[in-house]
Amino acid sequence: MRHVDPRPYWNTNVARHPGILRAVPEGCGEALDVGCGDGLLARKLAGRVKRVVGIDKSPEMIACARELAVGLAELAFVEGDFLTADLPDEGYDFICSVTTIHHMDFEAALIRMRELLRPGGTLVVVGLAREASLAEWAAMIATAPVVRVTKVLRRARGPEGMPVAVPYMSYGQARTAARRLLPGMRYRRHVLRRYSLTWVKPDR
Repeated sequence: MRHVDPRPYWNTNVARHPGILRAVPEGCGEALDVGCGDGLLARKLAGRVKRVVGIDKSPEMIACARELAVGLAELAFVEGDFLTADLPDEGYDFICSVTTIHHMDFEAALIRMRELLRPGGTLVVVGLAREASLAEWAAMIATAPVVRVTKVLRRARGPEGMPVAVPYMSYGQARTAARRLLPGMRYRRHVLRRYSLTWVKPDR
């Protein structure tokens, strides 16, 4: 029987889950969720991936993720620092991360994800950034009413104890650095104050 999450919730991070799930390659064997939090996305991935590993630095979040994944043999959770954890090079067909990369050194994190991804595998990063240029501020102001109304209507909330951090890079800085490190990646700016990077690692 498929596991049903006993505490469903929605927020602007969860809003990006459908797009991430659509990006999972056909026949995906191994997936890694970087900054998995309480494991909500990892549990969704388990429905279409043979094995999913979630990693997070927060002991509280990992404990919650493990509790909610009881009975799901295809799920495993690692407590640790993504940049230094013992993870297999080119060990994953799919890697995703939702609003976690601004907690880390951006370039070091992207390089590590690139190294852990198998040739032909897909990487999806959803990020949070700050406004710096006039265009970025204009986009934020234009979409602010939509963001507020959507949060109220959807009763946005998240799991208690989720670590937070203020983004130190602007949208433009994140896009420029990602294009240099992930040639051919696709960048999108989303209405609910998020951006996404999607990249397929070239086959050898």
